[in-house]
Amino acid sequence: MARANYILITGGAGFVGSNLAHSVLADGERVVVADNFSRAGVRLNAEWLRREHGARVRIEDVDVRDAATIGPLVRDASRVYHLAAQVAVTTSLDDPAHDLQTNLLGTFHVLEAARARPSPPPILFTSTNKVYGEMERVPVELDGDAYRYADGRPGIDEEQPLDFHSPYGCSKGAADQYVHDYARIFGLPTVVFRMSCIYGTRQFGTEDQGWVAHFARSLLARAPITIYGDGRQVRDILWIDDLVAAMRSAMARIERTAGQVYNIGGGAANAVSVRGVIDELMRVLGEPVPVGMAEWRPGDQRVYVSDTRKAERDLEWRPRTSWRQGLARLVDWLHEGHLESALANDAALQDEFHPRLAKAAR
Repeated sequence: MARANYILITGGAGFVGSNLAHSVLADGERVVVADNFSRAGVRLNAEWLRREHGARVRIEDVDVRDAATIGPLVRDASRVYHLAAQVAVTTSLDDPAHDLQTNLLGTFHVLEAARARPSPPPILFTSTNKVYGEMERVPVELDGDAYRYADGRPGIDEEQPLDFHSPYGCSKGAADQYVHDYARIFGLPTVVFRMSCIYGTRQFGTEDQGWVAHFARSLLARAPITIYGDGRQVRDILWIDDLVAAMRSAMARIERTAGQVYNIGGGAANAVSVRGVIDELMRVLGEPVPVGMAEWRPGDQRVYVSDTRKAERDLEWRPRTSWRQGLARLVDWLHEGHLESALANDAALQDEFHPRLAKAAR
């Protein structure tokens, strides 16, 4: 590939990365997918990209913690979507050092490689709503079976004070600020997306991360589900195609979006409780399963709904897929045999998911 003639996606074999790669490859772009293949299911996504797009996609087994290997890929890219991360709060509690090295040091390596270029490439970084912490000062009340903002606000905007909570929140939050500050201090064209709950096809999620897909697979296999907290916590879930559209729009409008931070989620129209997601999946699948309860997780927000008005204005974008439509599409995708294929070809998935999932795939 010629210099500065491909799009680099770190974490590109993951759920979001593979969907983004597919979208830009379908438009005739060349893509380098950089991934360390540490998460279950990502090799299946890489194989899918190869089958669909052949030589226009290049797969690199690279860890962003290694500056010597990620640096040359950044220096030769026309655009960089930096998605590679340790993504689970629970994992960050078990191994804070790995979380720090991947999320903060890995992001620093990407930024420094870009800064070394005479003309740095645009970089879009995927941050998280966890940078806002529990938001104790935002008034919340229980309204029937779901929490809501007591002051009537439509959601959380980008002026919400940062309050990192958990090692994951700290590492992603620090990386978030590095990316934002490299735009201010060094003039790098960077964009930060603080994302709510994303779900959709090619998501091999677990209880720790990717909970919507995890619930759908568990229900399909009639496996028990555990809710952490009371199930009335609310999230504005966003279908993957809508996220990809926002990402591509931010890059296409980099003259306007450089140096900006955006809260990205489904917004108030797609705000639904955890229990509401489970109930809808049970209705679509016609499969009731036992639901157990466990303690709240550290830093879990009673409500998180993104105020997406800034993104809608700057990106000329808005979510197109309702949460009910998205759940139905996810179930259709699972019914197409992707559960069976995943379990047959990925031992890590077999170990990670409930044994009944393996039984269902057979």
